Amino acid sequence: MNIILLGPPGAGKGTQSAGLVERHGMKQLSTGDMLRAAVKAQTPVGMEAKAVMERGELVSDQIVSSLIDENLAAMPGDQGAIFDGYPRTGAQAADLDRILEKNGRKLDHVIELGVDVDALVERITGRFSCANCGALYHDTANPPSKEGECDVCGSHEFKRRPDDYEETVRTRMDEYRAKTAPILPGYEARRIVSRVDGMGGIDEVAGAIDAILS
Repeated sequence: MNIILLGPPGAGKGTQSAGLVERHGMKQLSTGDMLRAAVKAQTPVGMEAKAVMERGELVSDQIVSSLIDENLAAMPGDQGAIFDGYPRTGAQAADLDRILEKNGRKLDHVIELGVDVDALVERITGRFSCANCGALYHDTANPPSKEGECDVCGSHEFKRRPDDYEETVRTRMDEYRAKTAPILPGYEARRIVSRVDGMGGIDEVAGAIDAILS
C-alpha cells in the first residue's frame, strides 16, 4: 500500500509515519531525510543537490523526484511507502504517478491531517526543551514540575526552536496551504483523499488512519 500523508508542520505527520512503519512495516520516504542521506552518501543525485544548495538555490522538482525514484526502486515490491513532504507541487504529483507506474505500484490513499490553526499554533509555540539534557516540555500541557528547573537533570537552562515562534508557524501554515491546494483536486477526482482530525490524541489519530487503510 502506498500513501501520501499531508498536513502542516506540527500536525503530527512524523509521529503518525513512525507508527505506520511500526504497525504495518511500511517505509517512510521523507524528502528532507532522503536529501540529507543522498548528500552524505555522495550519490549522483546527492552531489547534484549539494551543488544546488551550495549556490543558495532551491532543489528542483527533478532532483526531488529522482530521489523518490531512487529510494522506491530500492524497496521490496511488497513493502508499502509513506510519502512525507512529497509531492508539494502539481509537477511533483505528475512525477509521482510516473514513478509509481515505473515501479509497478499505484497510489492507494492521500490522507490529510486536519488542524485547527490557532490550537496548532499554541501547541507548537508552547514547546521548549532543556538546554542540557534535551528533555521536552510545553508551557501548558507539560511544564516542569518545579518552575524553571528540569525534572530530569535539574538544569535551569531551557531553549526553544527558532521556527517555533508564532509568526514563523503561521507563515509555514500559509505556505502549506498554498502548495497543497493545487494538488488535492486531482486526487479528490480519483476518490482517494481522506481527512483525519489531526488535533486528536496520537492513538486516536492512528486508529482513524488504520481504519482508512483497512
